[in-house]
Amino acid sequence: MEDKGSFEEKSLSNGDVYIGQFKGIHPHGNGKYTWSDGTIYEGDWIDGKMTGKGLITWTSGSKYEGEFSGGYLHGQGTFTESNGCVYTGGWRMDAHHGVGRKVYWNANNYDGLWKEGIREGCGKFTWNSGSIYIGNWKKGKIDGRGIMKWYNGDIFDGFWLNGLREGSGVYRFSDGGLYIGTWSMGLKDGKGTFYPVGSRQPSLKKWCSVFNSDDNSFKVPNPRINRSLSDKPRAKGISKISRHLSLRTSLLDANWEHHNSSEDCICRDSSSALSQTSNDDPSEVSGKSNMAFEREYMQGVLLVERIRKFSEIPHNKIKRQNKFSVKQVKKKSFVGKIQNRRSYYLKLNLQLGIRYTVGKITPVPAREVRSSDFGERARIRMYFPKKGSQLTPPHSSLDFYWKDYCPMVFRNLREMFKLDAAEYMMSICGDSGLKDITSPGKSGSIFFISHDDKFVIKTLKKSELKVLLNMLPKYYHHVGSYENTLITKFFGIHRITLIGGKKVRFVVMGNMFCTELHIHRRYDLKGSSQGRYISKDKINSDATLKDLDLKYEFHMDKILRESLFKQISLDCKFLESQHIIDYSLLLGLHFRAPENLKAFVETPGPLPRQSSLPVPSANGPLKQADQSIIPKGLLLVAHEPSFVKSTPGPHIRGNPLRAYSIGNREADLLLPGIARLQVQLGVNMPAQATSLIQDDKVEESEVELFEVYDVVLYMGIIDILQEYNIKKKIEHTYKSIKFDPLTISVTDPKVYAERFINFLDKKVFREIP
Repeated sequence: MEDKGSFEEKSLSNGDVYIGQFKGIHPHGNGKYTWSDGTIYEGDWIDGKMTGKGLITWTSGSKYEGEFSGGYLHGQGTFTESNGCVYTGGWRMDAHHGVGRKVYWNANNYDGLWKEGIREGCGKFTWNSGSIYIGNWKKGKIDGRGIMKWYNGDIFDGFWLNGLREGSGVYRFSDGGLYIGTWSMGLKDGKGTFYPVGSRQPSLKKWCSVFNSDDNSFKVPNPRINRSLSDKPRAKGISKISRHLSLRTSLLDANWEHHNSSEDCICRDSSSALSQTSNDDPSEVSGKSNMAFEREYMQGVLLVERIRKFSEIPHNKIKRQNKFSVKQVKKKSFVGKIQNRRSYYLKLNLQLGIRYTVGKITPVPAREVRSSDFGERARIRMYFPKKGSQLTPPHSSLDFYWKDYCPMVFRNLREMFKLDAAEYMMSICGDSGLKDITSPGKSGSIFFISHDDKFVIKTLKKSELKVLLNMLPKYYHHVGSYENTLITKFFGIHRITLIGGKKVRFVVMGNMFCTELHIHRRYDLKGSSQGRYISKDKINSDATLKDLDLKYEFHMDKILRESLFKQISLDCKFLESQHIIDYSLLLGLHFRAPENLKAFVETPGPLPRQSSLPVPSANGPLKQADQSIIPKGLLLVAHEPSFVKSTPGPHIRGNPLRAYSIGNREADLLLPGIARLQVQLGVNMPAQATSLIQDDKVEESEVELFEVYDVVLYMGIIDILQEYNIKKKIEHTYKSIKFDPLTISVTDPKVYAERFINFLDKKVFREIP
């Protein structure tokens, strides 16, 4: 054993004093160091650096006892602040890191994971009021899947973003009521189902079982985590530790302590606040146990409520619907959940192949495409054995062959659409994986979506692949000539061949609904009435509705509308030249809560009883006299690049549009309290949606509060891979939206385009009067 020498005392010229063991001229072993300002450290030293176990006490009254390395708080230890806050757990480079528990001066406490001084990962936060949150954190805020139990007994189990409820979730009221639905920015937003007290409710034992125990115990991983120690030397000793801690943790914690998130995001709605139509007696409604309320909210404002008795649906369907509603929330508890092995292998193979081919083609010097870059012969092929090879990494999937079609063409298209190659690969091939989504049509295709919602990947039939490859040269020219095109943006075509010969073809497309605004409605519009509706039992917040489900027409700014139809005509002319038929306009609507209805949102005050809201007459929507609830309209302002979010995306390309209402200047859309967005063709386009519901079609049990809505539109032309073939006798029957008995059979791409444009012109998009 090395002799560290006897204890000695050494005074330094700056007033510091060390008493302890030395190795040469450096403190080494056990010793006590006293700084001139009164700070004291007692513990282990190695080569002049605090390394090992020790206790440091600052003149402010704060102290730390635990492990050190290279002069840093590093390892396991307890830090007690002068204000009474106590942290016990892991440290790295003077910051909370790993598993730890912090008790704040006001009796709030957090028990869970930390990353560089910030709550990150899974953890439990308990407020002094009695509210408890258990779930995921990111950058110090509630983020991801988690459960909140408020001091009043209400419980929310669902998804969060930046400390606010965001996405699907289940809210159980303390009195026994239950709401299953979606939230956006902390407010109810979208469709959901409310089950009043005493009604038949879906079983949610697994959801809220964590709060069933008396002690609400929360288990975290073993706090003893082995990690490498830093050897980085400190420039000026330990005197800056306190300052580092203040910068990394104290400011964040101080803001959190004074900002009670548990109270800010509490839903102050009452489960007993039920809407009543003119035909319902309040006492009668509250006494029925086989009743639920289908509701739709818009940023906390109740738009539609429909009373639905369970007897309207077969009992087996009720169970199936309730089971689906719960599973739909649960399945998002982690990204890319494996529903079956086939889906898992396909997603993994896709990521491996795209990472390889994009990485290979990107370094190639940019050049104009040639005729040889198109067609089936323009491809990259690679074999991916499970064990890996000189060119491919080992993987956990099955052996497969990969083919990438027309790599140079799609490389140029991605650059044309202003997509960075690295960001493209990270979106699709990152560690977060791909998510499964339900097919919106009857094609039977499998759909995946990237974790950041920017890209949609769809399986193709062999015939669809052939159509796309044949049209690719002219498609490339069209999108290059018209940057505002509404036609689907394609970013790559690939094929996976599994051992045994099974071939699966994919196309990567831009997701036109990749937006920070919540899409409340989705429509697939052709102009046809033959089978163009969704049965009511299949309608949910993610459903894509069809022509006969459309209840609105959209009034737009004069110039915005002219720009829209000019581009639709150009796109349809291109599709006609390619003998394409049966395409659709995919339309997404974001409804805006009118500014004069802010009093009806669920926070910060209690939601008024729904009977106090304006209610339509028994004959239909609101009468003209109810002008107080008509929206004020969305605000268009002159475009200012420095104030808008203009980051290029998979659905955004082109210049800002001009608007008639602001003097034919380029326009931005101003959403108070949300964002300022650049108006582009098919993206962030404002309009007024006027309800077209006929009086005799309104169900007595359904309440729709408004006749006119403010909406933001997102749109694009999809399903363009159906080539016209007279042998297949493709035929569609068209009727007017008013169910005119006259029909027209269409088998000619030119006639199809004319009918398609005419339908949008006469029945969907109108000019503001």
